[in-house]
Amino acid sequence: MQQKMVSTTREVKARRVPTGEPKVIPKGEFVTITQDLGGNYTVTFQGNMLRIDGTDADAIGRKPEKLDFEPPANGKVSEDQVWEALETIYDPEIPINLVSLGLIYKVAVDKDSGTVTIDMTLTAPGCGMGPVLVGDVEYRVSLVPHVKNVNVELVFDPPWSRDMMSEEAQLEAGVFF
Repeated sequence: MQQKMVSTTREVKARRVPTGEPKVIPKGEFVTITQDLGGNYTVTFQGNMLRIDGTDADAIGRKPEKLDFEPPANGKVSEDQVWEALETIYDPEIPINLVSLGLIYKVAVDKDSGTVTIDMTLTAPGCGMGPVLVGDVEYRVSLVPHVKNVNVELVFDPPWSRDMMSEEAQLEAGVFF
């Protein structure tokens, strides 16, 4: 993708790359879109590299990703909807979702408290995008109806390997043998 400078049409939340620190870009500010992968956008603003979630893409003149979940009638968190949300989160360097990459090890839903606990890993323990990916998971899962808290634990046991990827993800990444 060629870099493109745009003006924000509204205030938009972003996260600093690679620390994941929350930032707000005010309305009417110029940003340069440097990457558009997996439905999220990496921009530069005032010398900082920031990540804007695809659900906020309208703030930079792009079509926003819509996450629409029907609230369960029982007022409880649906684990299926949590998994659906996780499937919308893509690795920033490989446009394959975290579930297909095999990075999500466990999802536990406490339906009474609305707390979702997720064990996930990274493709490499030293991955600099870890805090950003954790922020992506927290944000997207928090959009599921009745979710009140999201706790993400980065775990490295067992270590991730490409064998954990779905066959489709292996084909897409060109590592299927």
